[in-house]
Amino acid sequence: MSSPTLPPTSYQPTHPAQTLSLDIRGLQYHLLCWGDLARVTPEQPLVVLVHGWMDVAASFQFMVDALREQPGWSDRPMVAVDWRGFGRTAAPPGTDCYFFADYLGDLDAILDHLSPQQPVDLVGHSMGGNVVMLYAGVRSSRIRKLVNLEGFGLPATEPEEAPQRYEKWLDELKTPVQLKDYASQAEVAKRLQANNPRLRDSFALWLAGHWGRPEGERWVINADAAHKRPQPFLYRVEEVRAFLTRIRCPVLFVEGADTLYFLFFNGKFGRDEFLERVKLVPDFRLETLADAGHMLHHDQPEALAACMARFLTGPAT
Repeated sequence: MSSPTLPPTSYQPTHPAQTLSLDIRGLQYHLLCWGDLARVTPEQPLVVLVHGWMDVAASFQFMVDALREQPGWSDRPMVAVDWRGFGRTAAPPGTDCYFFADYLGDLDAILDHLSPQQPVDLVGHSMGGNVVMLYAGVRSSRIRKLVNLEGFGLPATEPEEAPQRYEKWLDELKTPVQLKDYASQAEVAKRLQANNPRLRDSFALWLAGHWGRPEGERWVINADAAHKRPQPFLYRVEEVRAFLTRIRCPVLFVEGADTLYFLFFNGKFGRDEFLERVKLVPDFRLETLADAGHMLHHDQPEALAACMARFLTGPAT
């Protein structure tokens, strides 16, 4: 007779975060903080972490705990941001869609609050990785070093696509949109593992408590459903290239060896094209993590922490 399956045990952070609220462009922005923000130095600047689409600041907890074990990182000040309409940062009143440029505007204002006098080390995952690359193209002086985690960009678009995209956008503004709810925190955890089968049981259960929240008898996702509506603007690769050529800080790009990212584009965008684009970044290096997919900060937080610590420790050159 087989023994009963025990429920998973939730992850216990070794370095729990404190919370911080900032008034950013009319929104109360929620951030997680590790370490004393007053103890930043030019040699060890503030590390700012920004998450991807449909994610939350708490997503970085596993990586932060692993970073704390790296030499010289036991008390390095770090913050992680809940983007507008994600996690515990509310959506702007009356929002029915989101525009990419607002993430850059929010990030600029956040850095004005947190580190107005000296550059930061900036880390972004997926959508957040794309945000920090564009931001570095206009505000490189605000960044000492930059880490992009799987923020590959998007396929090129053509001008003739614009009318159809705007038509679709107008139609979707009239279409109700909602996110699925769940019976329990454990069900949210299962959903996270359906997205990423590598996600450890303990990680999934802990993260579910931040990715979702109880509301009545159900669990709902901490995200504004309007994020599901696509933007109408074209992805103009010529403009992206112009941003990349202006990046003056050292850039580390980390990819998962088993990422499925490019499969979503049905041959319209591949890794070779991505590599052609990033050749324009003056100081660029690429590392690949084994046994990791797109959510590499969940799959291999220890290996990622070691990789990041090597890059972020020491002066910018």
